[in-house]
Amino acid sequence: MDAPTTTSADNGTSGGGGGWFTPRTPPPAQGSEPETTEGSRLAAMRPVGRPGQGAGVNPTMRQDTSPSAAPEPAPPEAAPPGIPVRPAPRTPPAPPQPAEPRVPVQRPAPAQEASPDAVLVRRTMAEVGPVADKVTSYFYALLFVRHPDLRSLFPAAMDTQRDRLLKALLTAAEHIDNTEVLVAYLQNLGRGHRKYGTRAEHYPAVGECLIGALSKYASAIWDAETEAAWVRTYTTISQVMIDAAAADELRAPAWWYAEVVSHDLRTPDVAVVTVRPDQPYPFLAGQYTSLETPWWPRIWRHYSFASAPRSDGLLSFHVKAVPAGWVSNALVHRARPGDILRLGPPAGSMTVDHTTDSGLLCLGGGTGIAPIKALVEDVAEHGERRPVEVFYGARSDHDLYDIDTMLRLQQSHPWLEVRPVVDRHGLVQLPDAIREFGPWYEYDAYVSGPPGMIRSGVDVLRDIGVPSERIRHDSLEELVGAGG
Repeated sequence: MDAPTTTSADNGTSGGGGGWFTPRTPPPAQGSEPETTEGSRLAAMRPVGRPGQGAGVNPTMRQDTSPSAAPEPAPPEAAPPGIPVRPAPRTPPAPPQPAEPRVPVQRPAPAQEASPDAVLVRRTMAEVGPVADKVTSYFYALLFVRHPDLRSLFPAAMDTQRDRLLKALLTAAEHIDNTEVLVAYLQNLGRGHRKYGTRAEHYPAVGECLIGALSKYASAIWDAETEAAWVRTYTTISQVMIDAAAADELRAPAWWYAEVVSHDLRTPDVAVVTVRPDQPYPFLAGQYTSLETPWWPRIWRHYSFASAPRSDGLLSFHVKAVPAGWVSNALVHRARPGDILRLGPPAGSMTVDHTTDSGLLCLGGGTGIAPIKALVEDVAEHGERRPVEVFYGARSDHDLYDIDTMLRLQQSHPWLEVRPVVDRHGLVQLPDAIREFGPWYEYDAYVSGPPGMIRSGVDVLRDIGVPSERIRHDSLEELVGAGG
């Protein structure tokens, strides 16, 4: 790994660790240090860390100075040894907020001339693309050398974390001039990072090391103008995330303890895990959460809720053990009733719009049937009779582990149609099966399953005339990193 050995290893371009991104007003009750001396002429836009301000669109994020890159600062804090079953109660969370997308993959940026900062940011990303692995390795090495106290916040194995940083940067660069989409993405990141132990005072360290890594590997095009664009971009990004986290802190805990109450092994590698949170957990059918086990501290993976909200407050997840999947294998083969997990906040936009009576076209592959089942229950609980068509895909009959549940739902609700689709030697695939039915022009489409199935499913839906704005699915970027 091309790692720095001194604090000036970035050739001095990041100000030698000066206070570029230091909050003007550190949040109270956070134990933050006083503001450092300004270390750069470009420090005009610094995050202010306002703890009481709502997480709305940041006033500095205008169309002509749209932000870019969304690195993931300071991921998971370690789970304390011996997680207690009954921790001290925290303030009950508010009702679930409107769902927001994790990664804006479904709404393209509007056609418009790119802003000057967007041009420079995208140019930088194109330059470092061929050596992205070196950039991310250098960034983390620089961060841990300059700020060794932050190392304990990160997982021991950094491979997935490096991938997430790059994906966040690429996402932000792609949507830098689409303020509405990018702000929603950043607010979701800011809220989600609370469970990692991220605080406002961590953002300056991440910013200066990010600039250091980019300036080193984009040296051929790096100049004062590019540096200034990245400073403006990052400070605006970090402020949006700080404000979102501060607003969320007023209404919800950063994470919940949850006790495993049942573990149903449906196949040798698929389990339905049901947990009881230590306090009310508000969410919407079709959403997901991040989950941490006591066996792999600071390693979080995303799982969809397998039911609509229940009166008893229990939450269920369908988990498939994948090769080398630390978290998934622990949940399938090691978890037992009485074990204590941790849950992050709910997220995701694959939810039902109950203000319309449009039909639902649902494609669920493998354990992707879990959120589809939740959506069906949600429609039933609202007393609606809108048509719901479910295509349940699997590689074999054996993999249709939840077909009995889906068929029972079909017997109870005449508006529901469930069609199992088994891929027999690649001759019949789930996305192609929907071509035989329809038309689907007036349906809202929901796609859940492995990344490859989602990609092909979305392509087929578009080909048969379903508008892109009516197709909902979870982020492909997050799904790739959530396999274990």
